[in-house]
Amino acid sequence: MRRAFGILAELYKVRIAAMATATAAMGALVAAGGIDARAALGLAGVFALACGAGGLNEAQEHALDARMPRTRRRPIPTRRLTPAQGTMLSLAALVVGAVALAIARPLAAALGALTVFWYNGVYTALKRVSTLAAIPGGVVGALPPVIGYVCAGGRASDPAAVALAVFFFVWQVPHYWILLMRIGHEYEAAGLPTLLARIGRRSLARLTFVWIAATGVVAMMLPLFVPSHALVGVVMGAATFWLMRAAAAMLASGGAVVVFREINVYALVVMSLVSIGGILG
Repeated sequence: MRRAFGILAELYKVRIAAMATATAAMGALVAAGGIDARAALGLAGVFALACGAGGLNEAQEHALDARMPRTRRRPIPTRRLTPAQGTMLSLAALVVGAVALAIARPLAAALGALTVFWYNGVYTALKRVSTLAAIPGGVVGALPPVIGYVCAGGRASDPAAVALAVFFFVWQVPHYWILLMRIGHEYEAAGLPTLLARIGRRSLARLTFVWIAATGVVAMMLPLFVPSHALVGVVMGAATFWLMRAAAAMLASGGAVVVFREINVYALVVMSLVSIGGILG
């Protein structure tokens, strides 16, 4: 039984699904200051939908996964699951997630369907042909906080929801490019086009630095749109300064130093601060 759960956790990319759910929970807290039963059902739906989308992506890309050290031990490349089994398990999770979201809020279900379509239908295909796929791919990270916001009774067009979406859209792009600087050779060996191969490490470091700076600017503007107070702004400023120091070191090294841990920690800090602001505000 433990082995089966382990295989499912790998197939469903539960850590990524948990991150998506956490951003959705943050959106719910900003919208309502708490999470009621309907919002909780919606968050469960987000988790199931994210699991299904992650598993479907593995089924779609199992041949590519088998060529890369980072992914070749996943369930389908190691033949612990067949592609058909992975697809069926993923579709089951997608159905569960869609039903939960539809019961919670129909608009949330529609946004969830858009996220799955964009991830599995658009981004997964685009990254095979474009070195700039990460930019439209940022939409995938932008939508979960809006879904959570809607699940808690907010409107998707509210400035707070839009601000959260913009932050996670901007953040996701340098997050991917930093990962690319770490393991770009694996993508290239698998036959995927990469920006690293196209413009070189130093130029990619410069471009990534600009996007990290934009991430910090958007984060510092969040208190203008979401519930906040002075202490949140101070901590946000300190965290942004810390991130930019790390990014400057990356820039000075021409990409030899990467800030993958730092940009992930920064996202967690921003999420925590925004969530606290939602609860207290």
